[in-house]
Amino acid sequence: MSVLRTIESKIEGLFEGVFGRAFRTHVQPVELARKLAKEMDEHRSVSVSRVYVPNEYTVYLAPADRAQFASYEGSLVGELQEYLVEHARREGYALLSPPRVLMASDGDLAVGEFGIATRIATPGEQPSLPSAPVASGPPPVVAVAPEPPAATMIYRPVEPLVADEPPPPVERETVTLTLDGRTVPIRASRVVLGRSRECDVRVDDGNVSRRHCEVVQDGPTSWALVDLDSTNGTELNGRQIDRAPLADGDRITIGDTDVVFARSRG
Repeated sequence: MSVLRTIESKIEGLFEGVFGRAFRTHVQPVELARKLAKEMDEHRSVSVSRVYVPNEYTVYLAPADRAQFASYEGSLVGELQEYLVEHARREGYALLSPPRVLMASDGDLAVGEFGIATRIATPGEQPSLPSAPVASGPPPVVAVAPEPPAATMIYRPVEPLVADEPPPPVERETVTLTLDGRTVPIRASRVVLGRSRECDVRVDDGNVSRRHCEVVQDGPTSWALVDLDSTNGTELNGRQIDRAPLADGDRITIGDTDVVFARSRG
């Protein structure tokens, strides 16, 4: 049996018996482990000689899901961190410090849904949430700059979980901006639109400011539009705004350009 499979078995073993049966209608701990490893793989950063991965993972859970293992959360966090250490070792990834997993409740999530946000934190930096323990041991000294949290990835079961059946596949949420006949996927928690070449989404429109507006992630499941003191202002569905929440299909107007904000699952 591989080391990763052994750790998975330990995670499953935390919830055997009556606790395990309760979890079959909620988030499965072993599914958290596998999705954390997936997020590590998808947020790799290649340097000259190493492949760096995030060392901080915030797991957002529905309050009912988190309450199911409140008394076991410390043990679960420790096993998840051990799982990430072994996954990074097996894949040859470099970490600024031992990975830490933070747990948080989010009332916008339904039972069975969970979100994961990742970032590279500098050694010794305080975690963004104080609720989870941090793996012990001195962190390696590596000269890599920290990064802001990546956009939170939300995992949702395709259909309700059924007792005594394995959990169904999950679907990912995709957020995009469509303008001038092109669709731009949003992969960061903050995207700036404007005429400058330094903007994340460049808009070739003389009536658009160099840094006109930005689309920001307000929380694990919400987005907002923010005007950056532009010359001609920013409109959302025909109404001028300074800051406003975004929904699927909303039309953003900057200068003479329309931008469509979209969210989809799959």
